[in-house]
Amino acid sequence: MTIKEVKGDGEIVLELEGRVDTITAPELQQAILVAFQKEKKLILDFTNIEYISSAGLRALLIGEKTAKSKGGSMLITGASEAVKEVFNVTGFLKILTFA
Repeated sequence: MTIKEVKGDGEIVLELEGRVDTITAPELQQAILVAFQKEKKLILDFTNIEYISSAGLRALLIGEKTAKSKGGSMLITGASEAVKEVFNVTGFLKILTFA
């Protein structure tokens, strides 16, 4: 997985590419936590994510809890139908915010 950080006006966009799995999830979690140290609004661009595992879901859950604790927000954009299905089956569509 590759992560590209793009700083916007009062927000950070993390452009993700590849697979979020057991090996790459810690990298995503760290990138999310670092982003919330800089800004309160985070956008995760999932356009080029082909797969997400339970470890990836855990990283997103930690990100969501961090956002709430800082009075911020985390938004997921561009998720494919296959990735959205993982969010749906696991109940994460109700926990996370999607655009």
